Amino acid sequence: MHYHIILTEKCNLQCKYCYGKSMEEFDNGLQDKFNYDLETPIDSQVKAEQLKSFLKSEDTLIFYGGEPLTKADQIKEIIDKIKIKAFRIQTNGLLIKTLPIKYWNKITKILISIDGTEERTDTNRGKGIHKKVLENMAWLRENNYKGEIVARMTLSQPDIYDQVLYLLETKLFNSIHWQLDAEFYKFDYNKEQFTKFKDEYNIQITKLLDYWVEQIQKGKVIKLYPFLGIFDTIYHNKTSLLPCGSGHANFTINTKGDLSACPIINSAKNFYCGSLKEGITKNIHADGWCKNCDYLKICGGRCLYSNKAQLWPKEGHDMVCQTIIHLIKGIQKRIPRIQEAISQNKVSTKDFNYEKYFGPEIIP
Repeated sequence: MHYHIILTEKCNLQCKYCYGKSMEEFDNGLQDKFNYDLETPIDSQVKAEQLKSFLKSEDTLIFYGGEPLTKADQIKEIIDKIKIKAFRIQTNGLLIKTLPIKYWNKITKILISIDGTEERTDTNRGKGIHKKVLENMAWLRENNYKGEIVARMTLSQPDIYDQVLYLLETKLFNSIHWQLDAEFYKFDYNKEQFTKFKDEYNIQITKLLDYWVEQIQKGKVIKLYPFLGIFDTIYHNKTSLLPCGSGHANFTINTKGDLSACPIINSAKNFYCGSLKEGITKNIHADGWCKNCDYLKICGGRCLYSNKAQLWPKEGHDMVCQTIIHLIKGIQKRIPRIQEAISQNKVSTKDFNYEKYFGPEIIP
């Protein structure tokens, strides 16, 4: 099982799509709808001994926040005291050097929030952030960090092809995933603007898919998580629940020690699925508008939070779905070319393997 642990709700950044929007989104009605737990503390009250008793040797723990590296001492204590399958972290990358390299070598996958070029990242996250993040990634590599560094993008502009190619060219990241900044805040829905975004994004996805397949035919499978996850489901004829694992394979330990289905709604009682004392008591899945969709077995419902909150009108939700369907159909269309590369031993099916449920969103 994979578990996110919320070490703190505080962050040392005020990003436009996170802090900025949340400050504007007061009257969304979700506090009552989701029954938010107002007694959840800002900083984690969970002790290492509690985690040691709860976690099994085969489990994976993902450090999460807020910004988890503001709690570097707590991270060190947990790693020192707990023996489990793996540790992961999701961070904005500014405080990398607060953790000695010996601990980084035990956190073998790092998800770094970066949105692409310097202009794009600094516009969203603050002046100088891009440079600092890249410097810290270089520091990790210079200190012989051998783990996977995942670029975690929040996409507020449709130019996914350009931004992904830029990040690949830095040669600092092993893999990339992205999440559309869509359907999370009701006030930012504008039909005309999102229609334009959707159309351009789909064009860019087509270009990126063509590039991905061209590289496969040359013998290299680039780890773009949305492509890998959807390909895996289609190629092996699987049925997918939420591909991020929320509510069925990935649970969140909030600051009070309750288990939630999802890290971004970790203090909503309606999404509690147990506690460190009780263990997992139930699973939660996407439903509502997604329930009768022909693509549900591949998509899984995109995002548990947006699925349950329904902050955009149905027409806006359907436009987000059109981006997902375009991506799914694009991969389906290219399977014969990928199969050809496999049959010619240019790549192996093993090259498409990836770890599920440790943080990357498969459905953007």
